[in-house]
Amino acid sequence: MEIAVVLIIALLILGPKRLPSAGRSLGEGIRGFKETLSGAKADLSEPEPPPAAGLATPAERETA
Repeated sequence: MEIAVVLIIALLILGPKRLPSAGRSLGEGIRGFKETLSGAKADLSEPEPPPAAGLATPAERETA
């Protein structure tokens, strides 16, 4: 019931010509957001490269 009310209000505000393009834009935005989240999860699962010679790691800097 709530979805029907939201769709009717969107139809009244946007009109029948702009409603499909607004839905498409919303879908693309949600898809991009999901891709960003999955990319961030992939970045977290990758191991960190070893530190360059002579540079302290963050853990070493905390103890110093």
